[in-house]
Amino acid sequence: MPTEIIQWFPGHMAKTRRLMAENIKLVDAVIEIIDARIPYSSHNPEIMKLVENKPVITLLNKASLADPDKTQAFVKKYTQNNRICIATDCVTGEGINKIAPAIRELLAEKLKRYEEKGMAGRKLKAMVVGIPNVGKSSLINRISGNKKAKVENRPGVTLNKQWVTTSIGIDLLDMPGVLWPKFDDATVGENLAFTGAIRDQILDTEEIAMLLAGRLAKTAPRELCERYKLDEDEIADLDCYDLFRLIGKKRGFLISGGEVDTERMAKILLDEFRGSKLGRFTLELPE
Repeated sequence: MPTEIIQWFPGHMAKTRRLMAENIKLVDAVIEIIDARIPYSSHNPEIMKLVENKPVITLLNKASLADPDKTQAFVKKYTQNNRICIATDCVTGEGINKIAPAIRELLAEKLKRYEEKGMAGRKLKAMVVGIPNVGKSSLINRISGNKKAKVENRPGVTLNKQWVTTSIGIDLLDMPGVLWPKFDDATVGENLAFTGAIRDQILDTEEIAMLLAGRLAKTAPRELCERYKLDEDEIADLDCYDLFRLIGKKRGFLISGGEVDTERMAKILLDEFRGSKLGRFTLELPE
């Protein structure tokens, strides 16, 4: 496993911790956005320690890229104990209209107190947290109906907090997306790299693509073989390296001497996985 995945940058986490600690008392609830393809790996344990006793709404975002049955199993698992979970997608719009009612459901007692004090209609405030590239800014723009939050398909675009006013009576505080300082489980680092939560620029993308090919050969051999015109018996005993080279040959990505252009193949494999061209995969099980 590449060491750059295991170690991260604690300075970024420290800054976000400070921002959250300074602002958590200003909000009524926390919206945690995680990646529906890797719900466990994309849940930042450090951030969630800072939410105090605030009600939490967990959004399983990018749901259109994930296995729908597993997504629903995760929704059921996470909807409990002052917490509601919703499957969302900022591209298709799935689940967006459920967010505001869910926040009001969690804050029903507070809204009742506001009404008793003659403060009905007072805006609620929610802090939006999540790891890099999980779709926070895109989802905020969907909720607000405006392009107020900066969006790019790469991690680390939102670097500071920003308030966003919406038309649903809830102001959103968008926090920087950040990973925690160290991954104790190498699989977590791999999952984050596969889905683009870690910048490709700091990774050996060829090694990451080889690991992804090996993972898919075990968990989704039929889809992998259909996409790259392979035979399941043909790949059964191949290691990650040989499987990756075979895929490159099948795609015709060859350079002088008949060698596989592994750099080009790595980019294609990662792009096609992240764009669900291989299929809708959830890399973790709700159990």
